[in-house]
Amino acid sequence: MKVLFVSANIEQITLPSLPVGLGCVAAATERAGHEVELVDLMDEADTLPTITAAMERFRPDIIGVSVRNIDDQSMENTRFLLDEAKKVVADCRAVSDARIVLGGAGFSLLPEAVLSYLGAEMGIQGEGEKAFPILLDHLERGTDLSGIPGLYLPDRGLQGERAFTKDLDEFPLPEGHLLGAAEVGNLDMMIPIQTRRGCPMDCSYCSTATIEGRGLRRRSPEVVADWIARRHGAGFRRFMFVDNTFNIPAAYAQELCRTIAKEKLDISWGCIVYPGVGDRDLVKAMAEAGCAEVSLGFESGSDRMLASMNKRFDTKAVREFSCMFKDQGIGQIGFQLLGGPGETRESVEESFAFVDSLPLDVVKLSIGVRIYPNTALAKTAIEQGVIAPDDDLLQPRFYIQKGLEEWLRETARRWMEARPHWFM
Repeated sequence: MKVLFVSANIEQITLPSLPVGLGCVAAATERAGHEVELVDLMDEADTLPTITAAMERFRPDIIGVSVRNIDDQSMENTRFLLDEAKKVVADCRAVSDARIVLGGAGFSLLPEAVLSYLGAEMGIQGEGEKAFPILLDHLERGTDLSGIPGLYLPDRGLQGERAFTKDLDEFPLPEGHLLGAAEVGNLDMMIPIQTRRGCPMDCSYCSTATIEGRGLRRRSPEVVADWIARRHGAGFRRFMFVDNTFNIPAAYAQELCRTIAKEKLDISWGCIVYPGVGDRDLVKAMAEAGCAEVSLGFESGSDRMLASMNKRFDTKAVREFSCMFKDQGIGQIGFQLLGGPGETRESVEESFAFVDSLPLDVVKLSIGVRIYPNTALAKTAIEQGVIAPDDDLLQPRFYIQKGLEEWLRETARRWMEARPHWFM
């Protein structure tokens, strides 16, 4: 079959993001014997002409649309992003009769609600590399769709339990023609790579387990290093590990860094790290492999608030990690997630003072916490009457501790005035 993959994301919240997940599904579909093409709409102000040209040129039998973000997760001037994806679906339908299949992190988070809102024929929750070729086989043969893992149909719900592969090496990584709008020589273009899926940490607000599962699965370091080397050979120099946490497990992260370093590539890369997991040897290995910047996902400088978020580290571990990265010349971005259950004026001031004492290059403040389904935060919000039990949470809903709303905004602005590297 001929399959056109469309990345509906045109939002550049921090940096332009290449559709690596969609590229992986496209690569698996191509390996299964289908003819594929990928369209990345990131740089398109008007999506219809690009979609129309692709339809006329390729004439697909099936269209796969990737939904990356539901909203920007910001309580301040929230942007709901699904309307952009809805227009992409409408544009596809205006110029093609091919059936539309949804996927991506945004779809996997709220499959039934997103499927209904966007009006597509079906969608796959979770790992499309395995489920999508199975779906194509059923569609090609005209057989019943029940039992396909992760498949959702309108008004009929989930057709088959999700399947999580234990070995990510089973799935191919995308080559150049499936990487979307990647431009060789563009110094701002970061090539994303995911080496692990799943997260067992259960932070109270986090949606990763819903999207990827709790079981941690990984690619072999040799496969990852070889793929990076090929991208480097094609002219790319900057990479971003989009793993939920790069340093879990620490032994794997260290082996991965050593394998990359052996390639002796002129590259730089960034990642997200979980404080307290790993040691100086790991941080040194990261630097030697090209790590230039890390996002420290510690969210608070109050030990009491860290415990309430179910973080498995304390401020002492955060400080130790931050100093280790500073010693290796690795840049650091710190994140503050303010206003969650149990937050007080004292914990906010404590958190700000702690963050101010760290050698961070950038500090990102978020006021209010986006509520996602199947999280401890959602349960707390229901118990406190912040949301209704039947709220599907498609429209952005946020938790902020009562009594802190205006004070928290004013306090954040006051601290930011004297600190140009802090922003919201």
